[in-house]
Amino acid sequence: MRVEIWADIACPWCYIGKARFAKGLAAFAHRDEVEVVHRSFELDPQAPAAGDVPVLEMLADKYGVTREQAEAMEARVAEAAAGEGLGYRSDRIHGNTFDLHRLLHLAKERGVQDALLGALYRANFAEARPLGDTETLTAVAVAAGLDADEVRRVLADPDAYAEAVRSDEREAAELGARGVPFFVIDRRYGISGGQPAEVFRQALERAREDRAGEAPAGTGDADGCGDGVCVPGTGR
Repeated sequence: MRVEIWADIACPWCYIGKARFAKGLAAFAHRDEVEVVHRSFELDPQAPAAGDVPVLEMLADKYGVTREQAEAMEARVAEAAAGEGLGYRSDRIHGNTFDLHRLLHLAKERGVQDALLGALYRANFAEARPLGDTETLTAVAVAAGLDADEVRRVLADPDAYAEAVRSDEREAAELGARGVPFFVIDRRYGISGGQPAEVFRQALERAREDRAGEAPAGTGDADGCGDGVCVPGTGR
């Protein structure tokens, strides 16, 4: 059984959804039969590579709200993160994630994709580290199991794994994903959003019991980064 997860490192609900999915998978009796593959999705492809805009400032601008309202939005997400035992800081920087996705494809080839994704989420949300900085990003990648020289070679070559990232994004569009996180089980069952762990466990059970069934992968109707889903253009 294969579970493909489209996500973006800038998406708080992807961060939370990864933790919830892990709990659902852990509760699934046949978890050893499950292969998890992480796929690329960019919420804000036009963001500058070395972003320097504080997230709260970006949110206030995107949604046309005050700083206090932006802080309240972040507080609600922080509460959800805390419920999963995750750290969450709102003093992080908003920036482009394309290079991060390229490194995730390298990590997939080296067998440390999940470890790198978790490290990137922690660095961004729990530690507010500037992942647009090459040295910072390299340090995070090395700590997750990648070779420093190889990481630097990939980051120095803008074409390295670029097509792999774009291919993932095309597939997401073909499957009807309008936001992330987006989970697809065996290309038959689709789950949109950072759902509770029990939803994931039940979906895995259903997929295993009904492997011959057909169910179109679908997305939710969320707008922005509410209700467990982030959609493009929100900068989240």
